[in-house]
Amino acid sequence: MRTPMMSAGHKTGIVAKMKRRGGRGDQSPLGTWFWDIDRMLLLLTLFLIAIGLIAVAAASPATAVRYSGEHHKLTPLYYFWRQLMWVGVSMPVLFGVSMMPVAMARRMALTAAAVLLLILAVTPFVGSEVNGARRWIGYGFAQFQPSEFLKPVFIVTVAWLLSLRAKDPELPTVLITGGLTGTIAVMLMLQPDFGQTIIYCTVWMALLMIAGTPMRVMAGLVGCVPVGLVAAYMFYGTARSRIDAFLFPGIEGEGASDHFQTNAAHNTLTAGGWTGTGPGGGIAKFGLPEAHTDYIFSVIGEEFGLIACSVIAVIFLAIVVRVFVKLLDEQDEFKLLASAGLATQFGAQALVSMAVNTGLAPSKGMTLPFISYGGSSMIALSVGMGLLLAFTRRNPFLTRSPYVVRWSGE
Repeated sequence: MRTPMMSAGHKTGIVAKMKRRGGRGDQSPLGTWFWDIDRMLLLLTLFLIAIGLIAVAAASPATAVRYSGEHHKLTPLYYFWRQLMWVGVSMPVLFGVSMMPVAMARRMALTAAAVLLLILAVTPFVGSEVNGARRWIGYGFAQFQPSEFLKPVFIVTVAWLLSLRAKDPELPTVLITGGLTGTIAVMLMLQPDFGQTIIYCTVWMALLMIAGTPMRVMAGLVGCVPVGLVAAYMFYGTARSRIDAFLFPGIEGEGASDHFQTNAAHNTLTAGGWTGTGPGGGIAKFGLPEAHTDYIFSVIGEEFGLIACSVIAVIFLAIVVRVFVKLLDEQDEFKLLASAGLATQFGAQALVSMAVNTGLAPSKGMTLPFISYGGSSMIALSVGMGLLLAFTRRNPFLTRSPYVVRWSGE
């Protein structure tokens, strides 16, 4: 039989546990995750996702009009509601991946990379054709873009391979990772997807530089860049048409449509001035070919102004800078390379997308991370950001003075 004193002690224990719940002493999985995660990085990511929903809502009417037919009418907010659904699917993915231990996240990424590499190999031959390119595989609601999902796990795989050099300096990591990157590049160019090819190669070279690859090797690789661009122009029709449209605006033929797109994007971007026309007030967006995906940054410029575009650019920069500052004292080679690679890919994709919208780069079909519409893009980016959050998790008490730890009774 429980005595009043026992009941009081029992209640006191419950109260003490409740007080610890949510505090720094909370040892539950959720509590440990919350205190170890980079909360500012997570907050900036959620802020971008919220901006993306507003942007898709602004772009949705223009895209709905464009893709409606005589017998098939899309509601003005059709793409917004679908994007809201994709965000609902992506959030558990982002949080779930960010809670993984480093070893588990690495194993998951390596396994996914092997599977997605096989899927990517067959995509140019059995994938669904959209706008002249075979980048999608599957059917109906189950369609997805393998190259989007491969990006984050490819980065983790390359980071793991480069980190092995610390154990075996003789391991030819440059050749191994270069062969992997080259294989993926060939598969992407068969789709064709020149923009994604550039992102993969850029991230690979950035990882090599961060890993301390000798300068003579890096100089040789950098010297190959103009050679590769010339070869792409000479023998790769997709690259040639887009470069021609960018360098020679008056050209007719294959590049004319790309020139039209970049012109329309620039006109839409600047139509709202510094403060924009206001939500729903944009008109130029109705002339954009892909207002909800590739050119959503221009829609933001028209309806919310160039100031809003500048704020978004600063947020992307803040995410990348925060990751690299956090890595300044990282001792784990793998975590350093994986986090740096994921941040580089995130920043490079955002930079290319904004450059295309402002007319500073040829059209590449590149989405703006967490802002453009798309299920594959949103879920894949959530996986990538989840991995980045997992690899940058820190327990500040692990680096405390041993005297403080001993004094606290630990």
